[in-house]
Amino acid sequence: MCPPEIPPSSIAELPKPPGSWVYRRVLAPMLALLKAGLSPEKLALTVSLGVAFGLVPTFGITSVVSTATALRLQLNLAAMQLVAHLMSAFQLVLLVPLLRAGAIVLGHGHEVANLTLTSLRRLIAHDGWGAAGHLLWRAQLGALLLWALAAGPLVAVLYYLFRRVFRRVVARQVASGMVRG
Repeated sequence: MCPPEIPPSSIAELPKPPGSWVYRRVLAPMLALLKAGLSPEKLALTVSLGVAFGLVPTFGITSVVSTATALRLQLNLAAMQLVAHLMSAFQLVLLVPLLRAGAIVLGHGHEVANLTLTSLRRLIAHDGWGAAGHLLWRAQLGALLLWALAAGPLVAVLYYLFRRVFRRVVARQVASGMVRG
C-alpha cells in the first residue's frame, strides 16, 4: 500500500533550522539593524567603539562608558552593549599584561612583574593595605593610560574595516531586494 500523494503546493515549507549561537545572538541582530535603516557608518562606529570599550582594563566601567557614549553620539545602545560584553573574555586575557605594562610605565614594574596572591598577602602583612593599594593603583592607572593610547588607533582601524563590510552587506541586501535603497 502506497501513501497518498500530496501535491507540492500543499506542502508547507519546512522551517529553517536555527543557525549557530553566534549567528543568532550576534550576526542576526547586526543584520537586523542594517535592515531597519541604521547606516553602515553608524553601525561600524557602534561596533568599533563597543570593541574598544569592552577591552577597558578596569572592571565595572564598560557598561557606563558605552552607555554614555552611545547616548551622546546617538548610536545603537543595544548593539554597543552586546559587542562590549562579548569582548569580556579578551578583557580578562589582556588584564594582567596591561597591569604589568602599566606598572612598568609608571614605575614599580619590578614589583608587579611577579605579583602573586602570596606576595600580595606578604605585602599587606608587612606594609599594610596602603602599600598594596598604592602599588595596584599605579598599575591600574598605567594600564588605563596604555589602553587609552591604543584605543584610538584600534577604533579607527576597526571603523574602516567594519564600514566596508557593512556597506557590502547593504549592497547585497539592496541587490536581492531585501532592503529598499
